This record gives sequence, C-alpha cells and structure tokens, in this order.
Amino acid sequence: MFELAVVFTCLACGGILKGATGAGAPILAIPAMAAFHDVRFAIVIMTVPNLITNLLQAWQNRKHRLQASFLVPFLLSAAIGVVLGTWALVRFDSRTLSLVVALAVLLYLVLRVTRASWQLSTPLALRLAAPFGFMSGVVQGSAGISAPVSLSFLNAMQLERLTFMSTVSMLFVTFVAVQLPALAFAGVLTPSGFLLSCAALLPMLVGMSFGASISRTVSRQAFDRLIMLLLAVLAAKMLWDALVFPR
Repeated sequence: MFELAVVFTCLACGGILKGATGAGAPILAIPAMAAFHDVRFAIVIMTVPNLITNLLQAWQNRKHRLQASFLVPFLLSAAIGVVLGTWALVRFDSRTLSLVVALAVLLYLVLRVTRASWQLSTPLALRLAAPFGFMSGVVQGSAGISAPVSLSFLNAMQLERLTFMSTVSMLFVTFVAVQLPALAFAGVLTPSGFLLSCAALLPMLVGMSFGASISRTVSRQAFDRLIMLLLAVLAAKMLWDALVFPR
C-alpha cells in the first residue's frame, strides 16, 4: 500500500508540473518513481498517462501544429530512436539505467540554471529536426526522459506557447505509440503493469487540474525553483543509490 501511495504521489506531482507548464511530467515523475523502484517500472507506469494526456493536449492545440516539413522528419526519427532506446532499456542493468536518468536530470537542471539563450533559425531547425528527434527518442526509450534534448531544442526555436505545447504533445504520442508494443514485445510491459499504468492516469489528471490552478496563483519563477530543488534531490538520491548501494 505504501509503494502504491508513493507511485500515485509521484504521478500527481508530474501532473501538477504538466498542468502548470504544459510539459515536463516525465522529468519529475520518472526519477521520483525510479528513486523508489527502478527505471523500467517507472517507464511502464508512465506509458498510458503519457499517451492519454498528450493525445488530449495535441487535440486541443491541433490548429497550432508546425509545418509538415519539420514534423515528419522530427517525429519519424524520434520513433526510430525510441526503438533503439527501448533495446538499451532491456539490455542494461538497473544501476546503469539509474545513472542515465540521474545524469539526464542533472543536464536538464544545468540547462535551466544557465538559461542558455541560443536560438535556432527556421532553416537550421528544419535541418536539425531529424537528428534531434532521433536523440530525443533514444533518451526517451532508455531513460524515459527526453527533456534535456527535446525541450531544449524546441525552446531554442522560440515557438509560441500553443505551438510548443502542440509539438511536445505530438512528440510524446509518437514516443508512446512506438514504445508500448516495443515494451510488450520485450516482456517489460506485462498485463498487470499495463493495468497499473491505466490506473495511474487518474492521479496524473488530478495533478494536471491542480497544476493549472497553481499556474494562476503562484508565480512561475517560484514554482520553477521548487521543482528544480525537488529534481536535484531526486537526482542526488539516484546517484547515491546507483554508486554507493547499487541494486
């Protein structure tokens, strides 16, 4: 019962982040669950919530999609990357996967703190769509967290908020659409795991509703600082567990 409470709390916190910012649920929920369980478990639990919440968000922002010349190579290469990343998820041990997740979180925090101001022109973004989509897929498939690559790339494009949300949602729908059958084929996604992932949708949706309310009452800067502090603690715990007490 305690473990279920921890999992649902982690999912609700991820939902709060997504509801407040429009993206980022895995960057909080995955390391939080992995810190108490393992990376494979965390990725399985996030599959259905990721799929449903991003489908809803993609539909709501369907009028703000980017042009096909960007989306097609970006999403197709991301799908290929997820397959490779899922192979790594199955092949590597828990300690290695925990290190990958912790390092991905730390990279994300460094990028947020330094507030890298690099900006991509449209022609350059089109040329980089496929390689960044592929890298995002690899990291997502192996660690469940593509934010250091995908969100940094999309932020550098200086997209409008609704266009950004539409693109992120379509990317994550692509991730899950490929990863679900890949995880099932590899034996990582079991029937019981799928049912638990379906149940995990509820705390995610509740968290998103609460996050949307928070975004209207709490400053974005204060919320960001709290999330970054929590992520730093989670990353430190995962590094400690992987390096000092490997499972």
